[in-house]
Amino acid sequence: EAVAAEWMLEFACSCLCRHFAEQSGAEFWRWRDVAQAIISGLSQIPPHQKKTVYLCQLLIRIAQGKSLGLQFENDQRISPLESALSFWTLLEREEIKLEKLHEEIRRLIQIQIVAVHMENRYFKEATEVLERLFTDSESDKPLRVKLATVIKTKDPYVPLLQSFSYSLLISKIKSYIELFMKENETNFLIQEATKHVVSKGLGATALQNRPVEVNENGKSDLETKQRFVLSIILLRDCTFLSGLNGKMQNCCLDVDFSLFWIYINCLLGLNSTQNVGQNEVSLACSRRRQKWTPKEDLELKSGVREFGVGNWAKILAHGNFNNRTSVMLKDRWRTLSKIK
Repeated sequence: EAVAAEWMLEFACSCLCRHFAEQSGAEFWRWRDVAQAIISGLSQIPPHQKKTVYLCQLLIRIAQGKSLGLQFENDQRISPLESALSFWTLLEREEIKLEKLHEEIRRLIQIQIVAVHMENRYFKEATEVLERLFTDSESDKPLRVKLATVIKTKDPYVPLLQSFSYSLLISKIKSYIELFMKENETNFLIQEATKHVVSKGLGATALQNRPVEVNENGKSDLETKQRFVLSIILLRDCTFLSGLNGKMQNCCLDVDFSLFWIYINCLLGLNSTQNVGQNEVSLACSRRRQKWTPKEDLELKSGVREFGVGNWAKILAHGNFNNRTSVMLKDRWRTLSKIK
């Protein structure tokens, strides 16, 4: 299970990186839920996967960096970007090169932490966060002094903040992602999926990028092939992993093998949010309109009791839901809580 978790974490991280770079919000948030579920299931982070975990956490926080109402830390003063900075510090410790890029991103995050507070007219908080961000070292002093002066102006549109904008931060993070992905091209699941796609004569590039065609039943031929190929891979590898512990099972997907069920759900959701045509309704939209049944509500309540609020991917994996996603479960729970 630990080996499987490593493969899935690598795959989830690569998907997060890709969707962050492409600015595809819905897909990014879906893979965020998957990555968080896998990370939460780790008893400890394997040393060789620290960078992977840190990068996932960094991207999740950078994507929400302008939302001061969100909390990732127990300390309510810590904004998403300030939390991101702590993970960037951990990433820096895991690498001995890219010093110039590291320094650029660190400075951009620091500047944007102050800038976001100023954009929201939180000038007092901007002053407080400045004290937390910088040490008394001589190397930090020039930027610290400049930002202190900017805060006193109470103008979020001064040249310094405009020159080191949030869009520039995103651009630098994308550059780092590109380098990270080049150094981590050994993703097992992607390699195996590519082999099977090629063996089926589908073509990996075409499978990922060609336009979606919809038949009479409104189902994508592309999606069907993806589900088939990737599900077969997962079933095969699951059987192999069952043998690692000396327990070969007749049914390789045991219901308690939660990480695999999380991943299977993720695979079956591939391309579910793609538009099927200019005048067609996407599969995801049709799912969102589907009414919740009393049975599903009971499954959701039972799942919350067993796994706790927030563990939507695990609840989805173990529950009997009708074509739902973890985001749908979260939204429904919010609705049920209001009704209660």
